[in-house]
Amino acid sequence: QVQLAESGGGLVQAGDSLRLSCAASGRTVTNAVMGWFRQAPGKEREFVAAVWWSGGITWYAGSVKGRFTISKDNAKITMYLQMNSLNVEDTAVYYCAAGRYGQNVRYSGEYEYWGLGTQVTVSS
Repeated sequence: QVQLAESGGGLVQAGDSLRLSCAASGRTVTNAVMGWFRQAPGKEREFVAAVWWSGGITWYAGSVKGRFTISKDNAKITMYLQMNSLNVEDTAVYYCAAGRYGQNVRYSGEYEYWGLGTQVTVSS
């Protein structure tokens, strides 16, 4: 029903920047929230950032606030994550997710649709 495709991951050095993209297609989700999650080896999937599509409100994890910026392009139906000042701890597979605005945008269970992920590797 909804397809999400992430892109933009890669191998960078600490201090560098990357911009991830998530293109959505398929049916329209009303009152939609789109977000980014990440998962490093041996760790649980964790919240990174989210945006309420129609209202424009954004949320960030404390570990990325001030370094990462989430944005969206309504015409392209694409969400972005600008990542600056990357460090080794940011290394993970980054997943794009979408769902209906609910109780807690920081909880992965709030999201029904997921992309396959894009690898971000930061070397020191």
